[in-house]
Amino acid sequence: MDVQPWLAELMDLHRRLGECFFRPEPRKRVLDYLKGLLGSAERKNGWQLAEQVGEKVPYGMQRLLRVAEWDTDGARNVLQAYIKERFGFEGGVLVVDETCFPKKGDRSAGVKRQYCGTLGKVENCQVGVFLYYTTADGGGAFVDRELYLPEDWIDDWERCDNAGVPRDTPFRTKPDQARLMLARARAASFRPAWTVADSVYGSDPELRRDLEGWGWSYIMGIKSTEPLRPLTDGGLITRTAAQLADAIPTARWHRISAGDGTKGPRTSDWALVSLFVPGVNVGSHALLVRRALGDHQDRAFFLVFTPQPTPSLEQVVRAAGQRWTIETGFETAKGEVGLDHYEVRQWIAWYRHITLALLAHAFLAVITARNAPAGKKESR
Repeated sequence: MDVQPWLAELMDLHRRLGECFFRPEPRKRVLDYLKGLLGSAERKNGWQLAEQVGEKVPYGMQRLLRVAEWDTDGARNVLQAYIKERFGFEGGVLVVDETCFPKKGDRSAGVKRQYCGTLGKVENCQVGVFLYYTTADGGGAFVDRELYLPEDWIDDWERCDNAGVPRDTPFRTKPDQARLMLARARAASFRPAWTVADSVYGSDPELRRDLEGWGWSYIMGIKSTEPLRPLTDGGLITRTAAQLADAIPTARWHRISAGDGTKGPRTSDWALVSLFVPGVNVGSHALLVRRALGDHQDRAFFLVFTPQPTPSLEQVVRAAGQRWTIETGFETAKGEVGLDHYEVRQWIAWYRHITLALLAHAFLAVITARNAPAGKKESR
């Protein structure tokens, strides 16, 4: 296999990062770090990354994350520019979701006993909120990241100081962090066809209002108890999402696949209900309901907004199915480039490792897309 095109792509990515460094030593070190993340080491921690590039001790790798002077947010901006150039910035789907990083002890920035989706239970962990961009032809990569800092951390500044959390760090809910990252994506000129997220984010009205104000179409999960006004009643009667789903006639349910998963097509019954939103005169709102084939009480609810009339049910379902692409992204980033392999406690070190891992993941995504057979889309 000819690896020269791979090396040329990696060197180009490293060149782009040059503006983030003030000294040549960390600039060179970051290339070694990326090579280590992309290498064959089973664990991508400081010791293993050092060994991967022929060093006997991990101190250089650790300094890069902890104390070296370089612009971490600037590296995130390079990541976004790289993705825009390689995958485009219009017509794709932005996906918001979180993942957890199980940890021991209580000194790692943001660590707390909280729900960990990776383990399916409450566990001692850090939680990161991520923004992922996926294209219509199957390409995609992460474009942003935020470490969730629980509110009780903000109330304990001695603990924050010990973990290197900046004193001016405000408490932000996960939807607040999503709003921040989406605003940065907008400022970076991303113009997605859709933005999708689960009910953790979709239940936040301020997040939805931001997207509507930008004219961005969205499909956001909501709780079954969300109060809504169906357009069929002239918008005068408020009902919950579950009550509206109960009233959907049999003929309006349609069996549609939301895309292929690891076990084949994700086929469910789907229906749309047009909604009235008080005080909003622009765009169309609807309730999207997904119903499991074998259990009609196993349902999920989504709010849909588009600046134009609501597209067909098939188009909406296909866009909703893109939410699962971020799960594939997490799996690849953790399995291939060590997203969760870090052994650091400091706030800045977390951001630096995660950002470099996302850059390595984006590089792999570019190489994969470039080497895919013509016309063949990535499996969902």
